[in-house]
Amino acid sequence: MNLILIPGLWLDASSWNDVVPALERAGHRVHPLTMPGVGAPAAESAEIGIADWVSAAAVAIDALDGPVVVIGHSGGGNVAWGVADARPDRVSRVIFVDTVPPPAGEGISEFELVDGVVPFPGWDFFPDEDVSDLDESTRARTVPLTHSVPARVPTDEIALTDEARYRVPVTLLMGGLDQTTFDGMIDQWGPYADEFRAIEQTEVVKIGSGHWPQFSVPERLGELINAAIAR
Repeated sequence: MNLILIPGLWLDASSWNDVVPALERAGHRVHPLTMPGVGAPAAESAEIGIADWVSAAAVAIDALDGPVVVIGHSGGGNVAWGVADARPDRVSRVIFVDTVPPPAGEGISEFELVDGVVPFPGWDFFPDEDVSDLDESTRARTVPLTHSVPARVPTDEIALTDEARYRVPVTLLMGGLDQTTFDGMIDQWGPYADEFRAIEQTEVVKIGSGHWPQFSVPERLGELINAAIAR
């Protein structure tokens, strides 16, 4: 199976490096992406928005033959769901890594702009539940892997127009939430709940990690991705 791996904010294709071996051992052909404008100054990235990231993922799918599984981490989940909307006939499953399918009109989040781009705010910016499994050596090793993202990307609204996306099976690999806990929470999330409930086939699997399992438990993340694809 061809796998398109979409990183979250501030990360590029290399963020999947420790996960790729487990996926390749299972026989998959892995295509990690670096999204447009990552690491570029504002003069080069100011006009790049979330639609450009979705388009880049769609181009990657169009270059491949047969069905494709799309995996999106964190903010990359918005891109993954956007490309499922753009290519519902090509995407056989979307796997969200510690994030959920966004409804139309929602952005990722808002972060501080510095020199016209959104820099990585540092590991101390995030709540403990997100980063507690990243030890000091992992934090030191991964900070150099981070890059700024275009100013528009985190706050641009995602455009979703094809209800065929609801027929694409969805797996949520959640850091700390299992199916029962997630089911008890999702109905409090407004339009996110409506979007999720509209999907015909969903499952929630707990990773047992913080928000960056590709750094803290990459082998387990790879195994869970393989298991989701095999279903």
